[in-house]
Amino acid sequence: MEFKDYYATLGVAPEASAEDIKKSYKRLARKYHPDVSKEQDAEAKFKEVAEAYEVLRDATKRAEYDQLRRHGAERPGAEFTPPPGWESSARFEAGAGADFSEFFETLFGGGLRQGFAGAQSAQRRGEDAQATLALLLEEAYRGTEQVLELRMPEANAQGRVRHQVRKLKIKVPPGTTDGTVLRMRGQGAPGIGGGEQGDLLVTIQLAAHPLFSVEGRDISLVVPLLPWEAALGAKVTVPTLKGRTRVNVPAGSQSGGRLRLAGQGLPGQPPGDCYLVLKVVMPAANTAADAALYRQLAANFTAAGAAHPRTAWEEMA
Repeated sequence: MEFKDYYATLGVAPEASAEDIKKSYKRLARKYHPDVSKEQDAEAKFKEVAEAYEVLRDATKRAEYDQLRRHGAERPGAEFTPPPGWESSARFEAGAGADFSEFFETLFGGGLRQGFAGAQSAQRRGEDAQATLALLLEEAYRGTEQVLELRMPEANAQGRVRHQVRKLKIKVPPGTTDGTVLRMRGQGAPGIGGGEQGDLLVTIQLAAHPLFSVEGRDISLVVPLLPWEAALGAKVTVPTLKGRTRVNVPAGSQSGGRLRLAGQGLPGQPPGDCYLVLKVVMPAANTAADAALYRQLAANFTAAGAAHPRTAWEEMA
């Protein structure tokens, strides 16, 4: 059978620490997880990474593997066979979802079927599964029910684990924020030896919105104003998550000014706010009459003795 270099699979040196091995496994598991990865042969690579970590994370299995690795290095390129009389002393207790190679089962899988036979001493809770659910801001605001289709590990009567497609209905409460993790109890990987099933952890990811930006429960909206609206004040109709509303823009408003609509963000305890960020938009002088009005405005500004906004630069020079 083919010898497997588990250190190379995880991208770590043979002398790597347990912490470095764990970090590398987490990074590669995220990269190749078949639910989210776009890598070619992601599922096969995910299984290889899981198998390598199952051996190297356990001090006993790792020590035995290091002995086998030295034995394999003596015959490079040859078909690998374990030394005469080889038998692992490590008990197999891999997490649910494992689907290991002939190499692993020959060397370390002696307790594989026994581990799934239901012995109380080998009971182990199933691993938690991870998923991401993308939502529109409006869905997060009012709450929603979504059907999530996932490839989930399931064990058959012989204890062999394969990934099966499952559809789960996810109930998202109103006011759910970006990054919220919803826990679906008992919807994760199956337990070992009759152990409790793991949970499914669903991370909410809000899609970018064409109008609003979101920070926690607060939302922001850029409100364009014409110069005379900013200078003289105006009543402006703006969209919010609750619907359209009219707001008073005070006279003398400047670009970058903010108006707060309390409680108009995502619901919660307390609810978020909606911030209106003012942006003065200058019309182009498309006609001679437009240009004349701008020149008249400039003349009035100068005649009034108003300080030019760039004066501060000259004082600093």
